[in-house]
Amino acid sequence: MISRATGLSGNVHRCQSPSAPTLDSPPVVRSFFTPSAQAVFTPLSRKVVPVTIEFYTDTREQNEKNMKTPKYTSANDPLLNPENHAVLVIDHQYLQLLTVRSHDGATVVNNVTALAKAAKLFNIPTLITTAFAERQAVVKEIQDVFPEQKPIDRTISNSWEDQRVVDWVKSTGRKKLVIAGLWTEICLTFLVLSALAEGYEVYIVTDASGGATPETHDMAVQRMILAGAKPLTVIAYVSELQRDWGREATVPQVIDIFERHDGGFGQGLRWEWQLLALKEGTR
Repeated sequence: MISRATGLSGNVHRCQSPSAPTLDSPPVVRSFFTPSAQAVFTPLSRKVVPVTIEFYTDTREQNEKNMKTPKYTSANDPLLNPENHAVLVIDHQYLQLLTVRSHDGATVVNNVTALAKAAKLFNIPTLITTAFAERQAVVKEIQDVFPEQKPIDRTISNSWEDQRVVDWVKSTGRKKLVIAGLWTEICLTFLVLSALAEGYEVYIVTDASGGATPETHDMAVQRMILAGAKPLTVIAYVSELQRDWGREATVPQVIDIFERHDGGFGQGLRWEWQLLALKEGTR
């Protein structure tokens, strides 16, 4: 529900504020969130003045009618969409994670898990890699999202120099790559610079990656950006994939990702559900 705008059609609810002396200064509406009488104050006198507030309530049919025809196809979309990119999750393993000092380890796990869940939800090709897996497995939270996938294990720091990784990327047919990795300054940077050199459009998920120190992470991010990479964060990525809340098929799962992995916003959602007494399936 939003305030009525000129030219929009829909259900309009009007409410009249209590009578009060008329003043010359224009009224300022503090806030209105429900179709009920509101206190409206003038900026100087703080006295109540009578105003009529109109509320516009859209319907699904009207919303679809008012929506613009999509300007972009999947191929030329300037945003990421489920059909124009692939995801690579590089070396999120326990020993690597224990040595990360640019971020809290739990934060990195939380964010890369959200990344993996979003990729799976939207059926985006996703590759997991490890280095020396016999000594350190990929973190359980990621493997649980893709239990059927056996990560490509390497001995080389630059994944792009492993032909299996290159072949997998080419097999997707996608020219945009979304990549997160540990450490930022080595395994992520080397791969990103190599993919950029091969003509790929590369997005780096900075909050699902981590370095040995804050400085090494930051300098690596700057190096990749200067080379042409585009920085991205997890919640922005999930939102970019969903984009339209009218796409109801994925809404419950996206809300679940936000609830479980988006910190304050997730807690806010739970509080709202409590206040409105919304049960599972009605949110």
